Amino acid sequence: MRINPKSLVKKLFFALFFAYNARFSDFLNWIKTMVVIRLSRGGSKNRPYYNVVVADSRCRRDGRFIERLGFHNPGAKEGVESTRIDMARIEHWVKNGAKLSDTVTRLVKQGKAAA
Repeated sequence: MRINPKSLVKKLFFALFFAYNARFSDFLNWIKTMVVIRLSRGGSKNRPYYNVVVADSRCRRDGRFIERLGFHNPGAKEGVESTRIDMARIEHWVKNGAKLSDTVTRLVKQGKAAA
């Protein structure tokens, strides 16, 4: 029995194409759950300053991020703004599947109560 190489290539191509597309959609769903909203530390020793960022959960705490949403300065003096968070962007990212860290959840609740 002789195998036609062209038909074999076609069958192999379609098998790989459909398998790839199925895995790609799974990959996209997996990526959606990997986005977190967390704090990224800045400032000098004993004087912390935090940025609220949207980041891939696999990236380091102070590493690459997708978008900066605000800041939190726990050592701010009286009369100086200590926290600013863009609530509209937080809602946008949460609707798209981002998870909030515990501290950011607390800061968002405080921001909503103050507003």
